[in-house]
Amino acid sequence: MAPPANRRSGFSRRAQYSTFLSYTAGVIGALVGLALLVVSIVQPDAFSLLRGAAADLTETPAQAAAGGRKVGRDFIDEAAGFFRSGSEHARLRRELAEAKVRLVEAQAIKVENARLKQLMNLDDDARPVAFARLVASTGASSRRFATLGAGRDKSIAKGMPVRSNMGLVGRVLEVGSSSSRVLLITDTESVVPVRRARDGIPAFAQGSGDGTIRIRLVNLGLNPLRPGDVMVTSGSGGLYRPGTPLAVVTKLLRDGAVARVLNNPSDTDYVIVERTWAPPPPPPVADPQPGDE
Repeated sequence: MAPPANRRSGFSRRAQYSTFLSYTAGVIGALVGLALLVVSIVQPDAFSLLRGAAADLTETPAQAAAGGRKVGRDFIDEAAGFFRSGSEHARLRRELAEAKVRLVEAQAIKVENARLKQLMNLDDDARPVAFARLVASTGASSRRFATLGAGRDKSIAKGMPVRSNMGLVGRVLEVGSSSSRVLLITDTESVVPVRRARDGIPAFAQGSGDGTIRIRLVNLGLNPLRPGDVMVTSGSGGLYRPGTPLAVVTKLLRDGAVARVLNNPSDTDYVIVERTWAPPPPPPVADPQPGDE
């Protein structure tokens, strides 16, 4: 008579050991996972060294993948531009004529600002620390981070602002030997002091986690923002150099607005890492002399 197919595990000692080990491994795995979850919540920086080592190991293939994405994007842009080159050429000629006028005005303002800073004895060292490539960025997570292809080998330190030619990208959060982790301005933990470019209305820009940022006004009341307003960094509190472009207002809210970032990390190849900016100290106040009223 053939043995039944659904025999209990107690019939075989090997089956008993296999069942016991599988349950034991499951319980141990659950306990280890729970312990790691508690550590990550209580002390998020505990795994920064492991994340930095993993980023350093994957930095080379990430560089190659980023280069491949750039080649594919350039090919698509060139193919699309071939069919609309006529209208684009006419539009670019008009924009070039306007840009020449704006360039002359900007150069005059730059010279005037340099002269005023020299008169006020202000030291504005805007030399970048490093130029590097954004090799990866999160796209499906609620958090917004990017991986920078440079680390301590390029003298990058924690807290340094990261920007591109279009505007602010974020700040360095963790530094490895040859890579760094960047907290993007669209992350929910990112808060940047900003002001409206044309009149200096102060506000705070906080990431929404969905690719946009929320503009929160400092002075509540009548909302003075308008769609199309450009927000730049204000320099309040240090860290970010004032005047760096950040976002454009797209939708008004009761206490602020929703804005679209000027710099999209997925379309950015190379970025600039700047030194942490600190506001200049106030000028010394002269002691009153006898006889002064």
